Amino acid sequence: MGFLQKYSISPKYLTKPSRRRSGQLVSPGVKFVVAHDTGNPQSTASGNVAYYERSRDEESASAHIFVDDKQIIECIPALTAPSEKAWHVLYRVKTDNQMYGCDANDAAIGIEYCYGQNIEADEAYRKYVWVIAFTCSKFGLDPTTSVVGHAFLDPTRKTDPGSGLGFSRRTYDQLLRDVQSEYRVCQTTTDQQGTVPVATQYDFVQQAGTVRVTSKLNIRFGEPSRMNDVVQEVLSGSPLDYVGWVTNGEPVNGNPKWYRDVNGNYFWSGATIV
Repeated sequence: MGFLQKYSISPKYLTKPSRRRSGQLVSPGVKFVVAHDTGNPQSTASGNVAYYERSRDEESASAHIFVDDKQIIECIPALTAPSEKAWHVLYRVKTDNQMYGCDANDAAIGIEYCYGQNIEADEAYRKYVWVIAFTCSKFGLDPTTSVVGHAFLDPTRKTDPGSGLGFSRRTYDQLLRDVQSEYRVCQTTTDQQGTVPVATQYDFVQQAGTVRVTSKLNIRFGEPSRMNDVVQEVLSGSPLDYVGWVTNGEPVNGNPKWYRDVNGNYFWSGATIV
């Protein structure tokens, strides 16, 4: 079993040893993922990493990965080399110990979401969701229980990643749902044709028909998931032909039924009527 490599991860490690990167290995192993945002609108992934490097001997705060619409940059080894500790949650706050039995700095990967008017929110969000899901896959973590927002670990001081997600019109709860969906969609296996997504093994019912769109609807490339690219937008009132449907696509508002069109693309049934 593997994971679909939708994006590349660029290692740009901070100098070690320094206050931001000690070089100590994660111990006793990666146990969970902490979702952050930068709290600094307009700052990019490369800009944040450059600032961390310039101030490496001035501050101890750090994170493993920064994500924007252009790049996924790893500045402290996590996914591209043996995982090292980063200082992204206060040691004196013990919520992480209560939830996971260890300190986040010792055993969690910290992933930062970059946001703001100069960052294309949807693309940054897609990369953010994917790299969190990939982190879960790499370390054998359950995405339903092993992802937590910084605000839940330090609620009196922090609001991330909810504040940053607001720029992409998303919520923290939606992030958790989308990570779980992305994890499932991107799981891969190897068959006689090579490596293919497990998610292509949907429960497909072959039966042609036509529905009418009830609100603006996106047709998604290749998979029944909101994380896949939009190939067409269809206006309310338009008819849409389908060749069948799946009942185990990404649940949207609790409804996992998606129609497949003649081109092999998908659209969610909840925005249509028969």
